[in-house]
Amino acid sequence: MDLRRVQDLWRRSDVTRVQDLWRRSDVTLRDSPFALLLVVASLLPALYGHGTQVGDLPMRPFDALTLVVAALECLPLALRRRWPAVCLALVSLGFALDQLRGYHMFAGIALPVALISAGAHLERHRRTAVAALSVAYVPLAVALDQLGSAEGPEGFVVFYLTLVLAWGIGGWLRSTRAAEAERRRHVAEATRAAERTRIARELHDVVTHHVTAMVVQAEAARYLTAAPDRLDTTLSAVTSTGRRAITDLRHLLDLLNPDHDTDVRPPAPGELHTLVEQTRQAGQPVEFTEEGNPAESTGSAEFVTYRVVQESLTNALKYAHGSRTVVRVRYGEKEITVQVGTDGSGSRTASPGGSGRGLAGLRERVDALGGEFSADRRAGGGFLVQASIPAGSTS
Repeated sequence: MDLRRVQDLWRRSDVTRVQDLWRRSDVTLRDSPFALLLVVASLLPALYGHGTQVGDLPMRPFDALTLVVAALECLPLALRRRWPAVCLALVSLGFALDQLRGYHMFAGIALPVALISAGAHLERHRRTAVAALSVAYVPLAVALDQLGSAEGPEGFVVFYLTLVLAWGIGGWLRSTRAAEAERRRHVAEATRAAERTRIARELHDVVTHHVTAMVVQAEAARYLTAAPDRLDTTLSAVTSTGRRAITDLRHLLDLLNPDHDTDVRPPAPGELHTLVEQTRQAGQPVEFTEEGNPAESTGSAEFVTYRVVQESLTNALKYAHGSRTVVRVRYGEKEITVQVGTDGSGSRTASPGGSGRGLAGLRERVDALGGEFSADRRAGGGFLVQASIPAGSTS
């Protein structure tokens, strides 16, 4: 990298730091440059007589009081977001002096600016502020008329309506900002709710399967005290299942880490076989058939396939323990087809009951990818879960 490029990057870094510092500074400081610029512009001879005016009094040359009036009319704009009521009161007073003295300075545009800011940022006593300004406008109009104004009643009314329009613009900006804040709040709440649902679904899928298998295996171990070899095998299976649960839970906790950039971890090759073997070790006779090969970019589809088989085998352990269970997974060009069925009700004495959340979660997962899902009891007993999951979907 040459020296010129280093210097360019350094300058950009300095500019970025200055911009960040400016954005983090107090709002009064950020509003001050406009107020100061307006004071300077008001004192320029080229802009003499080009300000907002009412009454059409003859213009008066600038004198010693001009700077005071310009400062009173413009400098409060630095407070227009911090203290909008104070800003509006001071600017209105400066505007009245400007019109009564006949300066007609460019600073006159400060009044509509203050009205718009007050309409947008004033939170309390809004009606009181409108009433006070409306009442104060009457003596100003009377005083201008007595000083020889040629405006006429209709002119004063039109100017008043112009001020009302400025306030209305500020009110519209305020309501728009409030609506946007409410929309963002609803989006944030919906996002949090969706995230809680996703976490609950992942916890259910991970914990329920492993814990159900461990409960079934531990229950079976109670009847194997007279067969040490089989007891050791069963307890080893419980240990293996527990370790797998810890591994999956750690991965889930990684997903909850804000610095983690991975949403879901696609199952590694052979994990379905491991899942089936784990279920067999829990005492469930499972026949597993896998046809075809997963596409290179199945992504979420393969993950959802794994979850469908996992939840279905968990339910088989819960509600049809000991019954023949058949698992068929077929990888097609456009979709992955999954079928998991049990032949009968089996025994439920060795496993805890369920909440029904698992099947509902599976339906949501499959629907999210545009697939089809069904879970129904068989006419002759047993249960059948079927899913068609579009392949090639990623998340």
